[in-house]
Amino acid sequence: MTTSAILQAINGASLAALLFLLASGFTLSFGLMRVVNMAHGAYYLLGGYVGLTVARSTGNFWLAIVVGGAAIALLGLFIDRVLIRRTGENHLAQVLLTVGIAFVIGDLALWTWGGDNLKVPVPMFLRGAVELPGGIVYPSFRLMLIGIGFVVALLLWLLYHKTQIGAVVRAGVDDREMVAANGIHVDRLFMVVSALASFLAGMAGVVGGAFLTLYPGAEWEILVFALVVVIVGGLGSLEGAMIGALIVGLLDAYGRWLLPEFSYFVLFGPMAILMLFRPTGLFGKAH
Repeated sequence: MTTSAILQAINGASLAALLFLLASGFTLSFGLMRVVNMAHGAYYLLGGYVGLTVARSTGNFWLAIVVGGAAIALLGLFIDRVLIRRTGENHLAQVLLTVGIAFVIGDLALWTWGGDNLKVPVPMFLRGAVELPGGIVYPSFRLMLIGIGFVVALLLWLLYHKTQIGAVVRAGVDDREMVAANGIHVDRLFMVVSALASFLAGMAGVVGGAFLTLYPGAEWEILVFALVVVIVGGLGSLEGAMIGALIVGLLDAYGRWLLPEFSYFVLFGPMAILMLFRPTGLFGKAH
């Protein structure tokens, strides 16, 4: 591989790490709760702005990640319990409601933080670049982002496959009614998954704010990528979110490099072909 090709592969991996943070909770909430929450991108944007405020006030980037994620977890729980649950199984109502919520959050963010592109400040040791084998010089923060994505993926995999909570979540994704019939408090399970999904969205916003910057409209742009990850990987599949994020990240990086004028076709074309042969995604199951 040429140096440019390797560089684009790393670019794709760094974007994949960010998309995984956003899409992992997204796909689990879709798969388990059957909730079409189109406000997930707005959670990302608001979490990034909250993290930006904390980072500017304290100078602590890691605290900003925690606070940004926690704030969105609380907001997501409130919206889920008070508003979304009232729609029941009406997916069209869920879409309309959450799109409205996303616009409200976007307008409040614009009113509070303004319309300029803002970047979350990162620690000094992540502001430089490192030289990789082959003479490639690459930003330190993007490499750290790949590391953060890997660690979060590992922790989620352990939670999903090695704990009782994960077993119940997997069972709920496969057969939600049977889990409820076995006496498991499904509503509490939904609360845990909803809070986790919202936390990951807020956390992704803080990290993405240091990577891609924050600006009005970013919530819809990142949501499109997250939806592609969910569709490609399959609803309710953590492994699908991992592979889907990597595929989307690499397609976006190589598409912008090789065919910049057709970059969206490079991204959405393979997704359309996949849907012809695998409507449930790579790892999804029909319900």
